Amino acid sequence: MVLTKAGSILGPIATVLGYVMDVIFRFTSQFGILNIGLCIILFTIVMKMLMLPLTIKQQKSSKLMSIINPEIQAIQKKYKGKTDNESMQRQNVEMQAVYEKYGTSMTSGCLPLIIQMPILFALYRVVWNIPAYVPSVRVYFDNVVNPLMMQPGYIEKLQGITDVVRAAGVRSIEAFDFTSADKLVDLLYKFTTAQWAELETLFPAISGVISQNAATIESMNNFLGLNIAEAPGWIPSIAWIIPILAALSQYISTKLMSGQQPQADSDNPMAQSMQTMMITMPLFSAFICISMPAGLGIYWIATSVVQIIQQLFVNAYMEKVDIDEMVKKNLEKVNKKRAKQGLPPSKISQNATASLKSIREEQEREKKEEEIKKEKTAKQVEESNRYYNTNAKPGSIAAKAAMVQKYNEAHEKRNKK
Repeated sequence: MVLTKAGSILGPIATVLGYVMDVIFRFTSQFGILNIGLCIILFTIVMKMLMLPLTIKQQKSSKLMSIINPEIQAIQKKYKGKTDNESMQRQNVEMQAVYEKYGTSMTSGCLPLIIQMPILFALYRVVWNIPAYVPSVRVYFDNVVNPLMMQPGYIEKLQGITDVVRAAGVRSIEAFDFTSADKLVDLLYKFTTAQWAELETLFPAISGVISQNAATIESMNNFLGLNIAEAPGWIPSIAWIIPILAALSQYISTKLMSGQQPQADSDNPMAQSMQTMMITMPLFSAFICISMPAGLGIYWIATSVVQIIQQLFVNAYMEKVDIDEMVKKNLEKVNKKRAKQGLPPSKISQNATASLKSIREEQEREKKEEEIKKEKTAKQVEESNRYYNTNAKPGSIAAKAAMVQKYNEAHEKRNKK
């Protein structure tokens, strides 16, 4: 599919990001390096660094949730199986009280993600269609498009090479607007070496211009021997290294991030869903990178690799974060808002680490009680068997039960042989 600039809210964001990419492209050009693949990698590093404060904020929220989650699970366990209106309301009130105690809310961890999502989608649009957003790259395509549109009968000639146009991503020749310079730039961005050569043959009057700019464009699109404007495709080739690395790097990145996530109850459907996503998402990445332009795959790999490195530092930083201090700051912010609303300050009944320790001690106590109960039951069964085997009177029910038991044991031994 041929794409122009994104509309709606993504348009302005993508335009700004395109200028960031343009600055990077012009910077590398100062050293005689005109390579879009390298620019995508540098662009990814810059953007990940700019979004680092949001990443840290999200990780702090996740760490706080690791403290809150056991209390939430305890409340859910308390009301398990109770579906009446009153019980549900009490559960919600108690859960809300827990979040208030720590100066946070159920949606606080989602806010950094919500902020990042439009940026991530806009990044995708820029990488997907580089010439539409990066003026310094666009100029080489305009060098071809402008004289091309001045050639007599150029529309009919382009429509005549249906196989070339379709190979470049146009699904409907009739619906394609050959009078739009933007559309033609999008079209040429998908061209292969063979398609550029056919374009030269079709327009001999400007073949020199086409040849010169096509050579520059192909050089810009070449990254380690791969054309970043082409998809690796479903036929096995060296280009498959991109979807493989994309899947592997995302899996490692997800594993590292999960280390900072709250430990959820294994019986919780949400926890099971998260485990499934850890496997399916890397596979989905591989599928996308096989069918999409290689440039998008490079961006995907660069994002995951930078995120892995970044996550290692973030994890080390998070180990030093004092949860009680974090809760204190959260409550200070909450109380400032409550003061503006004329409400009394919210107080924390116990510090976070003590609360977590108390819950864990309770869980450990319940576990020990269960083990003692099992040992007691096993001991009673053993004593009962001993009584029947040694004290049963001949002809009594106990004696008959012992005989049945001995017969079963002997029968099991024979079967094992």
